Amino acid sequence: MSQPKKKRTQQPVLPPPMPFSLMSPYERVWNTVHGLEIDRPPVCFWRHFTPQGSGRRLAEQTAEFFDDEYALDIAKIMPDIPYPFPEKSVSKPEDWLRMEPIDSMRSRYVTERVLAVQHLRNMVGIEMPIVMTVFNPLHELLASATSPDVVRKAAEQSPVLLHEVLAIVAENIRAHNQVMLSAGVDGIYFALQGCTSAILSEELYREFGRPYDLHALAGARGLWLNILHVHGDRDLLFDLVIDYPVAVLSWSDRLAGPSLRDIRSRSTKTLMGGWHEFGAIVKGDVNGMREEAKDAMKQTGGKGFILAPGCSVPDDIDPHHLEQARAIAEGLTV
Repeated sequence: MSQPKKKRTQQPVLPPPMPFSLMSPYERVWNTVHGLEIDRPPVCFWRHFTPQGSGRRLAEQTAEFFDDEYALDIAKIMPDIPYPFPEKSVSKPEDWLRMEPIDSMRSRYVTERVLAVQHLRNMVGIEMPIVMTVFNPLHELLASATSPDVVRKAAEQSPVLLHEVLAIVAENIRAHNQVMLSAGVDGIYFALQGCTSAILSEELYREFGRPYDLHALAGARGLWLNILHVHGDRDLLFDLVIDYPVAVLSWSDRLAGPSLRDIRSRSTKTLMGGWHEFGAIVKGDVNGMREEAKDAMKQTGGKGFILAPGCSVPDDIDPHHLEQARAIAEGLTV
């Protein structure tokens, strides 16, 4: 395990010119987001852990995976300390009235995540960016419902109640994000669930998704590495969220589309993707992984681009396949 290193106390001054081979993950990602020169595109992939509610354990698992095992460019704290509301417990809208404001000073949901950030920073030091994964308000309602139909019916039949509950959850997440900022993360990985016409229509997401997403994101204002992940395997409502105030856009470009090339033509934000999370990387198909990476470089021009899968890789993926993916990334040049 990495030894404790000095904590970052402020945003870094841009580094002076240096041989690219000496670039740290922080410098590489910072330069990518800010349109500066890099030696190679940053690379990241991730899977879930089982910290059993312990922020310290989550930090240790994160450091082991992202720093020690694969030397990735971003340490992504997974959402494995979940929002404090029972999953699959809501069968009718009135059940959501049990959703309450969260006390950020007392809730283990927040305090254990703070501990994870602080402990992880001590282990990986100041030269690796850390992002905290956070789900959007609508996800928390979808997760708590027995099926997406419960949310859809509430939107149609009990819209006032649904707005009230979403407002409570959005404020809880906004406050959580603000605490994460104070704890020392470099960004929030904000994962949107429900932002697909397979779950909600564009009209319904515009009413019940977007306003509460933006309220929650307001708590992360000022962070330089906020990442928007549009989750889903088809029919993403990308046009509704492409303008969100984030530095990076992430989605399953190989699985769900649109392509990296399409979004590059519509946005100057840094793009994150390129590997199919259930494709060559899972099969251990080295040629396939390499071709996907090279194609992603071609689509984006290699600028403003972070090589990654479209979403989490399976938890039981063969570690050797990830080692092969990491080696491919090391050989890419801009």
